[in-house]
Amino acid sequence: MRWLEFGGWTALGFAGLELLSYGLHRWVFHGPLWKVHRTHHVRRHGAFEWNDLFSFGFALLAIGLLVAGLGDPVGSRAFPLGLGITLYGFAYFVIHDLYVHRRYLPFDSQNRLFRLLRRAHRRHHQSGEKPGQEPFGLFLFSYPEFLRTPGRGKLRAEPAKDEGSLVP
Repeated sequence: MRWLEFGGWTALGFAGLELLSYGLHRWVFHGPLWKVHRTHHVRRHGAFEWNDLFSFGFALLAIGLLVAGLGDPVGSRAFPLGLGITLYGFAYFVIHDLYVHRRYLPFDSQNRLFRLLRRAHRRHHQSGEKPGQEPFGLFLFSYPEFLRTPGRGKLRAEPAKDEGSLVP
């Protein structure tokens, strides 16, 4: 039973960070902290951007929870929450940084889920402006809008890259 509970807290850490990230992204990063987050919406020169500070903040949260639960990793709530946040951070890095934005060690994939996530995130980067940039989540967005072309059962073709696109 302890392992089932551990798995539940880990899943809660993962899902909770997506919910927290969505809210922060929508109302804080595209609000009061736009000057920092804007560096992610313009072409980058170099390996890092100011927006990466947010990822470091989430990493510190995960590390703090992992350390707090080290005394009894399976029996604590802190350790599996930290593990869930860490797993979310890894998924975010692989999908968002490596696959969508092609940072560091870029790769391509024909995986349906990856292609769907790329399409939704490209919509978010349709311009470098602050307002009106749905979707804000990595996994939370209106799936039907991006999933199928009526009657064809296939993923829609990715939108054509235009001059204003900030995502490769």
